[in-house]
Amino acid sequence: MIDLDAQAERIDAAARHAEPIAQLTASTPFSLDDAYVIQRASIERRIHRGESMIGVKLGFTSRAKMIQMGVDSLIWGWLTDAMLDEDGGRVALDRFIHPRVEPEVCFLTSREIDRPLTMLEASRYLEAVAPAMEIIDSRYRDFKFTLEDVVADNCSSAGLVIGPWTKRFDGLRNAGVTMRLDGRIVQAGSTAAILGDPLRSIVQASRLIAQSGLVLPAGSLIMAGAATAAHPLPVDAHVHCVINGLGSTEFTTYRLS
Repeated sequence: MIDLDAQAERIDAAARHAEPIAQLTASTPFSLDDAYVIQRASIERRIHRGESMIGVKLGFTSRAKMIQMGVDSLIWGWLTDAMLDEDGGRVALDRFIHPRVEPEVCFLTSREIDRPLTMLEASRYLEAVAPAMEIIDSRYRDFKFTLEDVVADNCSSAGLVIGPWTKRFDGLRNAGVTMRLDGRIVQAGSTAAILGDPLRSIVQASRLIAQSGLVLPAGSLIMAGAATAAHPLPVDAHVHCVINGLGSTEFTTYRLS
């Protein structure tokens, strides 16, 4: 029988010490349901060390990404306060293994989400929206993994930076997105890449949460998914993301040692 708790410990240690490990499924295959059990057990270790849950993130919100991975549904992971870095601030890369950054839309909930929502209801559960960037960092060697591996690894979520909040939910469906690295455009796209409309991420998140028998508290973050491909994140770099009509967010990277 698979020791899911031992697998969670391996993932947690890899993230805590920024040391890559081999794919878990390479030696011990497990199901997608098992992967979510491992994910949750790994996150619980962080909570016991003093971190706090602040929300959820969605993955595979792009149809092309779903096809690439051979899946027909989204994946999701958890966000904690230790992942959050200040907008316009400095992000130390020492805690990551091979970080990449991607532009996203982040929502702040105004009400508890305890059931599946419809598209018509979604905006009524939101307090604000903001431009954001997520730092992803697979804990697996060479950034190679199966679907089950990435879910167990909290869907590669490692950090996030959120820009100024606004209540402007109109215009999100097809807003232009530009991400620059030291002034050079490295990714460009549209929020339409996020499920055709980022608000659909609220619907999807509510369904996933309800299926898990959980409740997302008011005041939680929902990272809607990537608007473009992720870009490698080097040291001593300035990263700036603009979402037309929504605003911008930025940060600078450095290394402690």
